[in-house]
Amino acid sequence: MKPVIILLLLTHIVSASAAEFSCTITSNKGEPVAEAVISLVPLDAAAPPVSATAQVEIVQQSQEFTSYITVVQSGTKVVFPNHDTVQHHIYSLSKPKKFELPLYNPGQAESIVIDIPGLVTIGCNIHDWMITHLVVVPTPWFAKSDAQGSAKITAPAGRYRLEIWHPRGTMTAKEITLADNSAANEVVTLTLKPDRRVRRALGAKSGGY
Repeated sequence: MKPVIILLLLTHIVSASAAEFSCTITSNKGEPVAEAVISLVPLDAAAPPVSATAQVEIVQQSQEFTSYITVVQSGTKVVFPNHDTVQHHIYSLSKPKKFELPLYNPGQAESIVIDIPGLVTIGCNIHDWMITHLVVVPTPWFAKSDAQGSAKITAPAGRYRLEIWHPRGTMTAKEITLADNSAANEVVTLTLKPDRRVRRALGAKSGGY
């Protein structure tokens, strides 16, 4: 009987200590910012380690990466399947993880694991326009903003460093506190630089927000 009572108490504590965090990202022009990375880094305790089976994919298809921005917890396996009709040669010179995946054929896949948090910008040595950003964070509590600039995270109550990153802005950070069984909201404005990406389909530079 006692183990059951203890389990019920622990379940109640975990449930009661959960908090909802919402964040809305807007540009300096007052427009919503999509694909901003929002993460909550705990300040009073170590973040839970990543699952040994954690895995994400960044696919190559139509000579593009299917995701421009991917966010993972450090230690996550990142797989690069080639769903294209041509070979790819993926590489990064970024400080958290310098790597090279030499020419591999359609239907094949390569993978890496990045243990150090930070930004890893990845390109293809054959197709210069192919760029993707892998944001590695030291926490399981993260999200990307949607087309309305909104993101939501459920995390335990406590103190956190809220970090927000976008490829056309600069890293923004501030301390926040989430209370037990509560909801917190933040509205953050980012000053964005012009979008300089070259899209293969357009063959020209495109405008941004």
